[in-house]
Amino acid sequence: MKIKRDEITAAIAHYEKALEQARADLSHINAAITIFDASAERMGVAPYMDIHRIFARGETIRLCKEALASGPMNTRQLAVYIIEAKGLDKTDRVLAKAVAARIIHAIRQQERRGLIVRTTMVRGVCVWALP
Repeated sequence: MKIKRDEITAAIAHYEKALEQARADLSHINAAITIFDASAERMGVAPYMDIHRIFARGETIRLCKEALASGPMNTRQLAVYIIEAKGLDKTDRVLAKAVAARIIHAIRQQERRGLIVRTTMVRGVCVWALP
């Protein structure tokens, strides 16, 4: 009986060691799957969006002036207004960032001409208004 007990104890130790190795292998396989899935997702989402074809000439400023007619707005609010006015996806952060960059460039040109004024800065974001 003692011999059988020793055999079973040795078998259990062997299986526990094999189970630990199998768990480590599974962990590595899951990590590899995560890496490849993440790279596939990154390839599908462009970190930069070219929006020049979305807007007609002068359309960005026209939409900004429409929005500012109701009162002062910051750049982010203007971006949301323009995205909604164009019927684009409001939840797309890359698009919102690209639209905001276009707004900043266009509005600063209008500010130099005196057609739009920068009233204040709130948390690093410019607040714009019509003069």
